[in-house]
Amino acid sequence: MPIWKAWTVESIDEKVALVLSAQRAFTSAMLPGIIAVLFSGYAWAAATNYPLTTGWMISLQTLFFLNLFLFIPLFGVALRRVKWATLSSQKESMITKELEEALADNVPLVFGTLVMLTIPLMTWIACVELF
Repeated sequence: MPIWKAWTVESIDEKVALVLSAQRAFTSAMLPGIIAVLFSGYAWAAATNYPLTTGWMISLQTLFFLNLFLFIPLFGVALRRVKWATLSSQKESMITKELEEALADNVPLVFGTLVMLTIPLMTWIACVELF
């Protein structure tokens, strides 16, 4: 994810490019992807008459809803905050106090990492149960 690199580079222009890239990926891939997973997953379960109350399915649903209602929204809000702070810093051609506070917060890094770890875990849980 470009957001990790945005924390390490020094150039404001490079930070802006990386944060804008992360914001585009968030709105064009992550949000539609999680919504597609929601509908296709439940459609698959309904088509196969699979009980949604088995242990592995409950753990899969728990991880999914954590992503859908906690990790992804918090990541999006924090990413938007960093985006506006980097754009205002670029306009002033220096790192502003607002950007320093946003970068010190680390919320996009934490929740982005949690999403990146739980999505493969959910895939693994679903694949192990299928075989």
